[in-house]
Amino acid sequence: MLDRPPQSPTLSNRLGGIVKRATGEAVHWAWETAIESAAIGPHSKRGKRFGAFGLSSVICFPTNTIFNEQFIHIGSGTMIGPQVTLSAGMVPGQACISDPVVKIGDRCLIGKGSGIVGHFEIVIGNDVWTGHHVYITDQNHDYRDITRPISQQSMPERSVTIGDGSWLGYGVVVLPGARIGKHVVVGANSVVPAGEIPDYSVVVGSPARVVKRWTEERGWHAVD
Repeated sequence: MLDRPPQSPTLSNRLGGIVKRATGEAVHWAWETAIESAAIGPHSKRGKRFGAFGLSSVICFPTNTIFNEQFIHIGSGTMIGPQVTLSAGMVPGQACISDPVVKIGDRCLIGKGSGIVGHFEIVIGNDVWTGHHVYITDQNHDYRDITRPISQQSMPERSVTIGDGSWLGYGVVVLPGARIGKHVVVGANSVVPAGEIPDYSVVVGSPARVVKRWTEERGWHAVD
């Protein structure tokens, strides 16, 4: 039995393919235009709501929740990825007791899908980079009153600091009272509780613990 020669696509199929490709290109163009146009910068209408917004900094589109921008300060040359949450206080319009509540330094990079939720004081130094989906907060929920839902309980705010030049890997959680030193590596999915993380160290785990440190005498070395 002889094989049949391949049949040429019909005119309608060819036209359908052309229309589909053209539509796809138009969607990509529109989305890229939206990303560029809707980004928040220091000279944009939304950017001017912030307490400070440094030159060459940007919050990428689309954003998640952003409110009480007047209590949020962003340094220069900082990029905040898409789908990030930035908030000061509990609800929009709240008069916060400190200013700034959230301070992000110069040349920082905050990864996609991250959340920085401040109520009293979160200070992120210069040149701090994070992976995606990092969560930083200075207040948590309490659970000790069994007569009230946990959602209605809160613990006192505790300041959070992250030192210059540090790197927080994917999925890191930084809890109230954490004080992360400078040039610190926090491994992916680690949970940093209240307490001091020394300069020039590597921490991993939940709760995060120091596994490496740098000293002038020994350089980088493992910590037992």
